[in-house]
Amino acid sequence: MKAFLIGLSVCALAACSTTGQSASNQPVTLQFAAEINGVPFACGQSYSGVGTTRSTLTPSDLRLYVSEIKLIRADGQAVPLDLNQDGVWQYQNVALLDFENGTGPCRNGTEPTNSSVRGVVPAGHYTGLELTVGVPFNLNHQDPTIAPAPLNSTAMFWNWQGGYKFIKFDTTSSGISEGRPAAPMAMGPVTRYSVHLGSTVCASASRTEAPSACQNPNRVTARLDRFDPTRGQVVIDMGAALAQANVDVNAQGTSPGCMSFPKDADCPPIMSALGLAYDGTPPAGPQKLIRSR
Repeated sequence: MKAFLIGLSVCALAACSTTGQSASNQPVTLQFAAEINGVPFACGQSYSGVGTTRSTLTPSDLRLYVSEIKLIRADGQAVPLDLNQDGVWQYQNVALLDFENGTGPCRNGTEPTNSSVRGVVPAGHYTGLELTVGVPFNLNHQDPTIAPAPLNSTAMFWNWQGGYKFIKFDTTSSGISEGRPAAPMAMGPVTRYSVHLGSTVCASASRTEAPSACQNPNRVTARLDRFDPTRGQVVIDMGAALAQANVDVNAQGTSPGCMSFPKDADCPPIMSALGLAYDGTPPAGPQKLIRSR
């Protein structure tokens, strides 16, 4: 008992961390929010004014991996966030954000949700944030059935060759436009529309073998200046990613929406909005998916 009390006294004086981290570290919880054109994401809700035709969408899934998170000091130094290894949502430097709850149109999803990332950084004053949407190459190509959580989600996996879906956004379009009739659908109407972002053109002998490299890594880097990690919120707005896309049509012979694969006429405006080059064409500007408030 005496040793226990002495231990408590030492921790009280040194401000010991409950996670076993050094007292020189400070805990951080980053809060994320999902929106479509500024309206909070919720399963079962419809969103108007999306894309070039100002159409109405009803989402059925929204999940994404974020990794390599760093906090930015006032002097510009980027300091990696050491993630808590919770065995559920976070592994090494990767976290899964899950905004669907398995209800209504999201019934093919899962009930648990996650909208935060938790870790520690050296004590200090931080004024910005940097993160990657995606899974690092060394973790991206493996067997998800034996991978640790959250990399064990088969719903977020393509195959060993392509790896994980960094973003999984599924929705249906009603074809109803806001304020005016729907645009002519010269390429044929679609009801399903998806954005699945992942690495493509990965060199491997087969879909069940890990590749040595990918021609198109397709990882989105976002840097948020003037971000206070103690009070700020990271906003993921799929409406912004779809602003220049026609969600009511689909290029003939391709998957619904944009699945990141080359030579898909539906992909250029979306990949550009994500700040990614596509088929050799650089993006029109920086990524528009992620902002802060």
